[in-house]
Amino acid sequence: MATTVTPYGPGQGSKKAQVAQMFDSISPTYDVLNHALSLGIDILWRKKAIRMLRPYKPAILLDLATGTADFALEAEKGLPSLRQVIGLDISEGMLAMGREKISRKNLSDK
Repeated sequence: MATTVTPYGPGQGSKKAQVAQMFDSISPTYDVLNHALSLGIDILWRKKAIRMLRPYKPAILLDLATGTADFALEAEKGLPSLRQVIGLDISEGMLAMGREKISRKNLSDK
């Protein structure tokens, strides 16, 4: 008999709330885990994406599911044409980690 696995349990809030809670709970260790589990590929794809965007000279960048803001920070560094980077995420924990990085780099967090 097959077992059904349901990642989102009833009575634990909406799927959206459960996803946000899960990312909130892993936010302090997310970067280390992401780098390790992807074997560094996460760093390489961000750099490649920025190189691909450079010819378009974007002035504004919207980073959806920004997580801990790694892509937004890479864009700020690698796209001199940028005037504004906006990062959005469902997880306040991930955003808090991104804000810490922004603060450590003395960049504006508006």
